[in-house]
Amino acid sequence: MRNFNHRLYLLLSIYLSFTMSCERIISGTIIYGDEFESIDGYICIEDGVISEIGEEPTDSNNIIAPCFINSHTHIGDSICKDPVLGECNNFKVSKDLDALVRPPGGLKHKILENTSYPDLVRSMRMTIQDMLQTGTSAFADFREGGVLGALALEEAVSDQDIDHLIFGRPKCTDRPLDEIMSELDRILQHADGLGMSGTNDLDMDILIKSKRKAKDFNKLFAIHAGEKDNTDIEKAISLDPDILIHMTKAMRSDLQAISESNIPIVVCPRSNFITDAGMAPICGMLEEGVNVGVGTDNVMLNSVNMFSEMEVLSKVFGLEDRQVFKMCTLNGASLLGLENTGSIKKGNKADLMILNGNSNNLVGISDPISGMVRRGRPDDILSIIHTNK
Repeated sequence: MRNFNHRLYLLLSIYLSFTMSCERIISGTIIYGDEFESIDGYICIEDGVISEIGEEPTDSNNIIAPCFINSHTHIGDSICKDPVLGECNNFKVSKDLDALVRPPGGLKHKILENTSYPDLVRSMRMTIQDMLQTGTSAFADFREGGVLGALALEEAVSDQDIDHLIFGRPKCTDRPLDEIMSELDRILQHADGLGMSGTNDLDMDILIKSKRKAKDFNKLFAIHAGEKDNTDIEKAISLDPDILIHMTKAMRSDLQAISESNIPIVVCPRSNFITDAGMAPICGMLEEGVNVGVGTDNVMLNSVNMFSEMEVLSKVFGLEDRQVFKMCTLNGASLLGLENTGSIKKGNKADLMILNGNSNNLVGISDPISGMVRRGRPDDILSIIHTNK
């Protein structure tokens, strides 16, 4: 009897020690590690960090996956949604890329000019909440509107539990260069980098000096390229940016040069479809060893739902499901410089979404990754765990 009580005491001590050291323990099928292997087991979370992962049988139908990283957004566009369907704020538009987004006369720039600061902040805040509810724990926004645009996003995200990067840009480039550079100084005090329009939209001298300015501030420089045609790709590559956006019209030679320069690319499949930009050569990017992330782009054209991006990448582009999920999580974290996130492993931040594997939508799937990628929806999410550090 004494030996039994002693063993019981030891087991109880171990149990109490284990539970007291963990804020939370969750069980289910875990999408584990940088290779996204499916294992049954538990995750222990301590101080917002994954402190232990154990593999063991579980009765839980839950799927535990890393949250999405939305690598390219324009959430100021939240003020006007679905403009191609008709008339919005007295502006009529056609399904044309330049008419929609090209600065300074594109639809969204006209709308932003006529939007009050409080309305802009409010609409962006609602989109941020939508990202959180649909499984995104971090996003990178290309913020129009100069200093005021960056400040508006700072205010919108200030009370939201989400990681973010602000890529600012000058409000107007049709003015003396010294004024533009002075504005970039102010923008970079509030932003994580510069997110410029393409080389066909801006004077190359401005872009060269903007890249140097970002480097002086030790911040990122990103640029749109190859979205409508390939005439701006060579110049964009010559700037040696930290990130290229779109590259829809890239040729194999462009991708080889990008790979040699170790420049990552963010693709926006749904956005490129709706603007008739076409299909980015994503298979070619991956074959050349380019780090490819995914973004939802302009909110006026698409929701910030990353499940929708995954379904398109899997079913339309024919990409392997595990690769698709990696592009929407770990790759995005890598190219944005977000450390210890994007995958589930010991020491990483606990940025997790817990999905109901027994939902009417997911019940019966044989591969959790394929199930999430091909048919997952936000309503499959039971809860979100996020550590904003």
